[in-house]
Parts: sequence; C-alpha cells; structure tokens
Amino acid sequence: MQGVAGRSIAVAVGLLIAPLASAQTTPPEAPPAPPPETASPAPTSEAAPAPPAPEAATASSAPVTKASSEGITVSSADKEIQLRLKGYAHADARFFESDADRPGATTFLLRRARPIVEGTFFKKVDFRIMPDFGGGTATVQDAFVEFKPLKQLRLRAGKAKPEVGLERLQSATNIIFVERALPTNLVPNRDVGLQLGGELAEGVLSYSLGAYNGTPDGASVDTNLDDSFDLVARVFAHPFKATPIGALKKLGVGVSATSGQQFGSPTATGLAPLRTAGQQTFFSYRTGATAAEAVIASGDHVRFSPQGYFYFGPLGVLAEYVSSAQEVSRGGDRARLRHTSWQATASYVLIGGEADYKGVRPVAPFSTAGAGWGAVELAARYSALSVDPDSFSLYADPERSAREAKEWGLAANWYLSSNVRVAASYVRTTFEGGAAGGDRIPESVFFSRFQVSW
Repeated sequence: MQGVAGRSIAVAVGLLIAPLASAQTTPPEAPPAPPPETASPAPTSEAAPAPPAPEAATASSAPVTKASSEGITVSSADKEIQLRLKGYAHADARFFESDADRPGATTFLLRRARPIVEGTFFKKVDFRIMPDFGGGTATVQDAFVEFKPLKQLRLRAGKAKPEVGLERLQSATNIIFVERALPTNLVPNRDVGLQLGGELAEGVLSYSLGAYNGTPDGASVDTNLDDSFDLVARVFAHPFKATPIGALKKLGVGVSATSGQQFGSPTATGLAPLRTAGQQTFFSYRTGATAAEAVIASGDHVRFSPQGYFYFGPLGVLAEYVSSAQEVSRGGDRARLRHTSWQATASYVLIGGEADYKGVRPVAPFSTAGAGWGAVELAARYSALSVDPDSFSLYADPERSAREAKEWGLAANWYLSSNVRVAASYVRTTFEGGAAGGDRIPESVFFSRFQVSW
C-alpha cells in the first residue's frame, strides 16, 4: 500500500509541478554560429533516414477516452489511472388525489440531479463524489475514498450509505417505485465514517462493518451531534450462486444491525419525522424551546433488519423488516420507543429483459424504426409502519401523529434503454389515529418520472 501510495503521490506531484518547472526554467544559451560555408556539399545518392514523427513517438502514452452508456471514461494508456464522468436526473410529477391532511401540493419537481465523478488509481484506490441539485438545493450525497487491495477487503472512508436498509441500498435509478416504501423511514440515509467490507467465496457471502457518526432514522448527517458513534454491521449471502441450480442463483438473504447512542438538544433533537410516499409527515415528536417541552434523543439507538430478495427471469420479489428502538426524554421523563416497519414488493418484466436488484437492462433498446421496444415492467407492493404505543401522548400528539400507516401501490416502468426510463406509480396510504376526530384521511398519490442516466 505504501509503495502504491508513494508512487501515486510522486506522479501527482510531478504532474502538478511540471508546468511550473517548465515555465520557470531559464532558457539555454544559443549555440555559437557555425563557420561560413565555402562550398555547397555534393549531393548524395542516399537520403538520410527521417526522424520519427513526434505523434508516433507519443501515441502509446496518450490518454484513452471512451464514451458509452455507462458514462465517459478517461484513462491513462496503461489503465493505471481512470476518471469516469456519470450522473442521473429525475424529473417528477406528483398528483394528490385529495387535499386533506397534507401541507404539500400537486406539483412538478426536479427530484434529483446528480452528476457523479469517480476514479481509480493504480487499480487499488477508488473515489466517488456525487452532489445533488434536486429540489433547488445543493447537497453532497456521496464523497468517499476506498482502498481495495483484495475483493475480500475494502476500506472506505467518507460520506456514503451505511449498509442497513435493503431498498435504501438500491440506487435511486433502480428502485421500482418512484418513491421508496415505509421501512426506509427507519434506516439511515447517508452518514460519515469508516467501513470495512468485502466479498468471500466468489461473491457467495458479502460483509461490512462500519463506524459512523450516527444519524436519526431516515436522515443524513455531515457531522456528529455528540461524542457517540454508531456501529453498523451487515452480512448478505447468495447461497446458491456457486451451485448449478440456476433458478436460485439470484436468491439473496441477509441481516443488518446498528448500535450506538444519540443525544439531542431542543434545537437539534436527534429525531426525525416519519413520511409517506408522498413525502408528507404523518408522525413527529413534540417540539419546544426547552428540554421540558421538546422530545430529544437521549441514549441507546438500536436497529435490526432481516432482508432478502429473489429474482428469476422476469420475476422479482424484495422484502425487508426494520426495527428501530431509540431512547428519548422530555423533561424528567424517559422512554425507549421501538418503531417497526416491513414491506414486500413483487415485479414482473413483461417484455424485453429480466428482473434484477441492480435494475432492468433492455435486451433491445427502443427504436423509432421498430427494431426494439425496450423493456416493460409491472409491480405491486405493500408496506406498513407501526409506531410504539408508548409514544402517545407524552412524546407525540395523538391528534397530529398517526399510530400506524399502511400503504399499497402499483407501478409501471418503461425502460427505453439502459439510460432512459419512464415510470408511473400509484400509492394509497391509510392511517390509524393522527387526527382530532380519529383517523387521518387516507393519502392517494399518482407519481410520474422521466429518468435519464449515463
């Protein structure tokens, strides 16, 4: 590692200072003028060999540029240094069937706009930087460096997704519905820390073990709110990947967990609201200007998530369960509140491709000449989230926060190519509690999305 790093630093420093050195070097003195010729030399019958063209001499060391559906790649001639330019954007529309119990509005929105810069140095060190300009704000989603001496050993440092929620770990370009299901409310989004991971037995088993700042459920953080950290662990197996049983090669099962402590304050409580697929809050803790009024995170925070998927031909099934238990306080009162959620999603690719956790890749991209129609996928899902009953009414207002949310949805996706997708989803969510008169009015939302990725 030290040798590679040393060469990397030497090359980088050399590239940086070479132009400066060239610009600051004193030009050599002009050579003395040759004596005057007394006679022209006699012509010779053999012509002197021409010097090699500068282009031919440097062609083998010239950078290589490649553009494909995976983005633009610039690499050194020996492939030791690679730079990749990628990205994706989501132009959405969100239509609410009714206007009850929600502050949001039917709208068009730029949900995500994420350019991506990735690179590899000497085949051992990767980096990734991914900002997001969606929603009219600028944030850094991913920014990390990863050292990968072996498939079995990868060390990552920076901001990324802690490996907890199964659907959260899917790229936003590959999720089947326009918005993720309810369990994603209870797992971290992005966090900053260190993660050790890798693949064993030719990918049959993967593992990760990380230490992060610690986030509220469903949230992202850039710094630590206290002096505590979260430990994150996950194992995931494809038990039939190396067997001849083809129908089960894409069966994956795993479990993840986090453990740590979080402490908030009245201004930064360390707790996050719970949202529907329409991104409307259906549960939130009581707030206030003082610790006697506000509910704040005050101790242990433990998550647990068994998860799995199965893909065979056009059929895909994904399921996960999440439990999140957080100690909270309000004034002199304390409680350990445990919220739970689960989901099951089934999909079927009607034409043009196969179902996969990493997304559908059309066999024949859509063409106006009629040579291909891309791929078409249909899906359905059901998910539910239960709030700890002890949350009411000291820590949450029962007339504003629901005790339970249940949703079902349908989705259709048309993959014109691996770069372009048109998606539509309908999700209906019902509630128990959450309104002054009893149950919050159900929320029905139709989503559409135009996705481009490269």
